[in-house]
Amino acid sequence: MTAAGDLDEALTRARQLGLDAGITVQEIGNDQDCDQGLRAGIEAVIGAPMVDEDFDDVVDVVVMWWREDDGDLVDALVDALGLLADHGVVWLLTPKPGREGHVEAEDISDAAPTAGLQQTSSVSAGANWQGTRLVAPRAKR
Repeated sequence: MTAAGDLDEALTRARQLGLDAGITVQEIGNDQDCDQGLRAGIEAVIGAPMVDEDFDDVVDVVVMWWREDDGDLVDALVDALGLLADHGVVWLLTPKPGREGHVEAEDISDAAPTAGLQQTSSVSAGANWQGTRLVAPRAKR
């Protein structure tokens, strides 16, 4: 695949997250195993770099890369909500089944309501990652 084809695919995957130009996206859990194409696609769609975990202003979306051994998912989700704007979205990105660090679906469905979130949809976020969209119940549309 060409570099242009790779970028087109990355943009398509980023757009399925419902992102718009000009929003602020905070990225949590970035590591070497993250999908760099998706990251580039997100930044291309929003027109700016994602902010990191040390950002201290309101964000529209949190992109959280999460693996089975990363700790307590409920605590991490509660922390992610700290700067999230009203009607904001958390995209929980986890390794797909069969990949190292896979998080069981029931672990997500148990952790989300405990953290004050509800699961609304899931997407394939790349060859190795899946995305789960989480929102605060008051943010239902």
